[in-house]
Amino acid sequence: MNASLPHFAADVIAQINAPEEKYREAAQRRLDSLTKPLGSLGVLEALAAQMYAITGGNLSLPLRRAAYVFAADHGVTEEAVSAYPREVTAQMVHNFLQGGAAINVLSKAHRVELTVVDVGVDAVFASAPGLVEAKVRRGSRNLLREPAMNHEELCAALEAGVKLAQSAQAKQQQMIAVGEMGIGNTTAASAITALLTGLPVAEVTGRGAGLDDAGRNAKIDVIGRAIERHFPSSGMKADPLEVLRCVGGLEIAAMTGFILGAARARIAIMLDGFISTSAAAVAYAMAPQMKDYLFAGHCSQEPGHQHLLRQLGLRPILSLDMRLGEGTGAVLAMPVLESSLRLFSEMATFSSAGVSTAAR
Repeated sequence: MNASLPHFAADVIAQINAPEEKYREAAQRRLDSLTKPLGSLGVLEALAAQMYAITGGNLSLPLRRAAYVFAADHGVTEEAVSAYPREVTAQMVHNFLQGGAAINVLSKAHRVELTVVDVGVDAVFASAPGLVEAKVRRGSRNLLREPAMNHEELCAALEAGVKLAQSAQAKQQQMIAVGEMGIGNTTAASAITALLTGLPVAEVTGRGAGLDDAGRNAKIDVIGRAIERHFPSSGMKADPLEVLRCVGGLEIAAMTGFILGAARARIAIMLDGFISTSAAAVAYAMAPQMKDYLFAGHCSQEPGHQHLLRQLGLRPILSLDMRLGEGTGAVLAMPVLESSLRLFSEMATFSSAGVSTAAR
């Protein structure tokens, strides 16, 4: 069966409008008038122009920035696809809530509001500041043996993400970092990537949280068998929602809804690594007009991430050989983007500074 698009998701997609090109062109004209050689700020100029277009020419600084970490467990961990046991997901959520993880340190350093979202962790958490309880179920099913989610669970996870995007809009957040935590989620992301790109499983599957060669080979085998089980007609283009339902994860589904909802709200989306980019790839397959709301915070060491970035046409802001997740690379990239906007807004023009322009 194909996963039919729920009405709320169809409504969100219908309301997504791409940023208007006239604002990007206006931004480029200003950038060209600043006291610098044409194009000398490189990628920073493209970042500033894209963000200016997202805001519809109503840029205000400093940006209101936030990071969201979506957490869930994965039934496929029964197949020994991760170097870490399943309980680490819940342990790391506790660590987030106590302020001890890398994402906590970076969010504090860069004044980014952090929210942790429990979509499917196999544990129960006491109410805590910064925790959103949106649990659909305690972990996805084992995607090798059965679909990771049924249709109702998929819809619930998508809707949880959409509602969080509405909350971000109500808080007037202008840029959101999308991160995750879930032991086994690189297995799901690799399966999604193989199906959406048509690439061999071995080309898009890495070591995750630290598998050795034998572990990686076993992981490749699990993913290949799962794809054959759920999508035996490999020559057919897989429906993105069905891909998400069968081989995705609860946090990936919630991130997909969150990304679609943020694009509808004209909020800039800073992707983190492989997992959040796999969610963006599903969202893009559902609504291609949302692409210009996406920024790639960094390029991780996971090979599938590199393939997805190419498919989405995204150039990573940073390349630091990171593979941590949590939203860390996305939060690190936020000050770079904001710096591009400061240059755009605050540099003098040749005319205002009385500086002669280059001979043309």
